[in-house]
Amino acid sequence: MRAVPEPPLRDFHARRAGASEAGAPLHFFPEAIILPPTSLPRKEDMVKARSSDKPKPGGRTRAAAWLAALALALPASAGALPPVFSIPSGGAIRGYDPVAYFTEKRPVKGERAFSHEWKGAVWRFSSARNLALFRAAPGKYAPRYGGYCAYAVSRGYTASIDPDAWRIVEGKLYLNYSPGVQRLWEADVPGNVRRADRNWPGILGKR
Repeated sequence: MRAVPEPPLRDFHARRAGASEAGAPLHFFPEAIILPPTSLPRKEDMVKARSSDKPKPGGRTRAAAWLAALALALPASAGALPPVFSIPSGGAIRGYDPVAYFTEKRPVKGERAFSHEWKGAVWRFSSARNLALFRAAPGKYAPRYGGYCAYAVSRGYTASIDPDAWRIVEGKLYLNYSPGVQRLWEADVPGNVRRADRNWPGILGKR
């Protein structure tokens, strides 16, 4: 099987920025997907997840599914993963306020003015109050598994997240790669949590 070269990350950032300006939905974030090369997702899972998302005209749903599977198979660079999922342009969990999931029951974008560094990542908040709440009890509000995709961690690898794919279970915040993957995770929440707990944080060093 011929190796697939990894596209430059700047290209993915540029494409995502262009889509954002055009008002397109941003459910696929290949620039931040991180996987150990020997632990890949099942293709059928990713195709099922993507095909269950909102249909796109012209067969784009199927194309997105294969693109997701391809991106997830890209080789990872050497070295352990950081304990928190973060992107350079937005910080931890794409710059969203982790406290707002609990207080407002919805994803809310954080502000640079309300920033706090924790576990090597910059976290942003939508208000001074939410920042103070996080500082007082970060373990209460931070998402499980460092903000990586909960379903991916349950399968023994890591993946990026969509801030709109979230759920609070027994007082803990879980994020997932997409709404479709969220539904896969929700099919067996107790089992997926048990498996992810066994894998975490050991998978951070498996690259």
